[in-house]
Amino acid sequence: MSKEIEEHRVLNPSSNEPFDAVLARHVSRRSVMRGGLGLAAASMLGFGGAAQALASGGAKKTPLSLAFESVRGSRTDAVVVPAGYTAQVLVPWGTPLHDQASAWHDGLAMTPKRQAESVGMHHDGMHGFALESSSASRRFVLALNNEYIDQQALWAPQGGPTNAEEGARPADESRTEINAHGVTLVEVVRSADGHWSHVADSPYNRRFTSASDMQLSGPVAGSDYVRTPFSPEGVLCRGTNNNCGNGYTPWGTYLACEENWPNVFVNTGTRFRDDARIGIPTVRGRYGWETSAGDASEREGEFARFDITPRGASALDDYRNEARTFGYQVEIDPYSGERAVKRTALGRFRHEGCWLGKLVPGKPVVFYSGHDARNEYVYKFVSDAAWAPADANRPGEAYDRLAIGAKYLDEGTLYAARFEADGRGEWLPLTPQARTRDGRCLHEALGLAADDLAGIIVNTCDAADLMGATPMDRPEWASVDPASGEVYLTLTNNSKRTGDGSTATYTNDGGSLDEPGVGFATAPVNAANPRAENGAGHIIRWRERDDVAAFDWEVFVFGAAADDADNLSGLTEANQFASPDGLWFDDRGEGEGILWIQTDNGYEGVAEHTNDQVLAVVPGVLGAGEDAPSVVNTGNQQGLQRFAVGPNGAEVTGIFATPDRTALFINIQHPGNWPASQDATEPASGSVRPRAATVVIQKRDGGPIGV
Repeated sequence: MSKEIEEHRVLNPSSNEPFDAVLARHVSRRSVMRGGLGLAAASMLGFGGAAQALASGGAKKTPLSLAFESVRGSRTDAVVVPAGYTAQVLVPWGTPLHDQASAWHDGLAMTPKRQAESVGMHHDGMHGFALESSSASRRFVLALNNEYIDQQALWAPQGGPTNAEEGARPADESRTEINAHGVTLVEVVRSADGHWSHVADSPYNRRFTSASDMQLSGPVAGSDYVRTPFSPEGVLCRGTNNNCGNGYTPWGTYLACEENWPNVFVNTGTRFRDDARIGIPTVRGRYGWETSAGDASEREGEFARFDITPRGASALDDYRNEARTFGYQVEIDPYSGERAVKRTALGRFRHEGCWLGKLVPGKPVVFYSGHDARNEYVYKFVSDAAWAPADANRPGEAYDRLAIGAKYLDEGTLYAARFEADGRGEWLPLTPQARTRDGRCLHEALGLAADDLAGIIVNTCDAADLMGATPMDRPEWASVDPASGEVYLTLTNNSKRTGDGSTATYTNDGGSLDEPGVGFATAPVNAANPRAENGAGHIIRWRERDDVAAFDWEVFVFGAAADDADNLSGLTEANQFASPDGLWFDDRGEGEGILWIQTDNGYEGVAEHTNDQVLAVVPGVLGAGEDAPSVVNTGNQQGLQRFAVGPNGAEVTGIFATPDRTALFINIQHPGNWPASQDATEPASGSVRPRAATVVIQKRDGGPIGV
C-alpha cells in the first residue's frame, strides 16, 4: 500500500492476541525453531543456510555474493544506482499504447478515451510474460498494476480536480480517473544495444480498468451476495481497483490484487457486517465518483454503483452488493485478452499480493496473501487439485489459460495464520465446519447456513477473527524461495504500540467508520520487537512443515535507523531502512538467490538520510547469529546492501528481473518532480509534471545484475 493512500483506521474488532504480544512471550525463539525443523545443519547455518546446504547435497561450492558497493543514501529528484549500472525510464503514466493516441507532453489534458488507451497511473506490482520461449529476456508482455491516482498531476492542465472534497464530480473527470486505475498490459522489447521500448499497437497492449467487464468465479459467483442490477445472476461485475501487490501463476497468468478498494465506495445508510469490518466509508468515497450519478451521460449506473446504500426492495433495485464484487484476486491472461476473472476462493479483504508457494508435482498449489492494514492477518490458499507440470506455461502458444486457472484457483481451502511464541505457527481453516475458539462451527458463529462457503468468503475478516488468527503489523509483500519453500513477508510498520506493556482496544459499536477505527488501539512492546510507536517495521520468514496446517517462523531483519537505540539488527548507514514493502526472491539456481527489499518509508530517522530504496541480501550466506534477535545482525552486515535509491517523494515498488538476470525492473510511484528524461538518473533542471514509471536497471557490460 502506498503511504499516500494508507488506511489509518484500525478495523479489527477481535480480541485475538496481536503479533507483538506473541513476540513478547517468545524467549530464545530462534533456537527453539531450529530444533523444530529437524535439520542438523540448521544449528550451524540458520534457516536459509541449511536450505542451501541441502540443495547442494553438502558439496562445497563458491557461495553467491553481492558484487557492488552499497550506494549512499540520496535525497534528489533522480534514481541512484551503483557504479557500472544504468537506469532507464520505461512506459511512464500516459504513454500511448497505440499509434493513434496522442503523444505525451507536460500540458496534455487527459480524457476518458485517451486515458483508456494509455498506460495507467501510479505503477505498482508487475511481472513479465515471455512471448517466445527463446526470447524470455528480450521480448515479453509487461503486466503492471495502476494502484491509485494523483489528482493534482492528473488534472494539472486545469489546475486540479473539480469538486474533489464536496459537490458533484463532472462525469468525464470521474470516467478519466476510473480509467487511470486497474492494470496495463504492454509489449516491451530490448534492442541489440540494450535499450528497452514498448511496442506501439502491439496486439498484446490493452487496459483493464475500474470499468472493465469481469467474471466472478469460485464460491461467491452466482450467490445472492453478488447479484446486482448489472448482473442479476451474480456472475459478472465491473472493474478492478487499487491493485497493489501482484502475483503470477505457473500456467502463465497474472494476478492483480485488490487492496484499498473499499474507500472508493460509500454507504450512508444501513451498515452490513462485511462493509463495516472491511472499512467502507460512510460520508463520501475517496474520489467522489458516486457524486457523478444522475449525469445525463451516465450509462448502466456506472457512477451510482459506487454508492452501496440500500434503497430499494431488493439487491436488484440498488447497488448494495456492488462492493461484494471487489476484494479478490483478479486473474488475467496476458496473452489472449480474455475477460479477467475474480477468483473468490482466495478470500475477500484488502489483498496486498498473491505469492506462489513452492511448486511440487503431485502436490497442491499454494498462494500466500497479506491483508495490508494494522492488526490484520496473513492468509494461505491451498488448491484441491494437485500440480501437473503439463499445465505449465507454454509461451507463444494459444490455449485457455484461464480454464487451467479455474482448475487450481476455484476449489481449495483458505487458511489464516496464527503465530505461536515458541517459533511455531498454525494455519486455521476458514471453512463452514471449522471449529472456532469457543467450539462452535464457523458457519454457526457467523450466522450462516452449514454449506455457505460463499458467506464465509464474503466475511473473510470476521471468519479469521473468530478462528483466532494473529493480528499482524500491516502484512504487505511476500516472496518464496522456490528451492527451500521458505516464505519471506514484510511487516511494514505499526504505530499503535505502547512501551509500558499495556494494551487497549476499541469496540465496534456499528457506528461511523469515518471516525478513528475499531479493534486494537494499542499493543505492547516485547523482546523481539521492543519499539513503542514502531515506524520501522520488520521482515519475518517461515517454512512449512509436512503437515499443511503447521509452520516454523523467525524474524529475518528489523528496520531501523543506524543511530537508533533499538537498532536490533545492527543496521549501518550503508543499509539502514524502514517500512519494508516490496519483496522479491531472485532465484539464481542451486538453492541460492538474492532477496530484494523495497521500502515505502515514512520513518523520520531514515527519511532524513535517504529516499525510498532497494536493498539486496543473499539469505543463504548470512550464518546463524545464535544470540541475535534476527537473522541479519551485527556479525553479517556486509550481506545486506543498498542497491538503488528512488527520487524525492517516490515509493520504490514492483520488482522482477528477466530470466537471464541482466535487467532488473522496478517501479517508481508518486514521484514529486520526475522523470526529466529517459535517463532515470538525470534530475530535472526545473519543474516537470510527475509521472510514475517503470525503471530498467542494467549493467553497462550487459552482465547479470547484483553479482
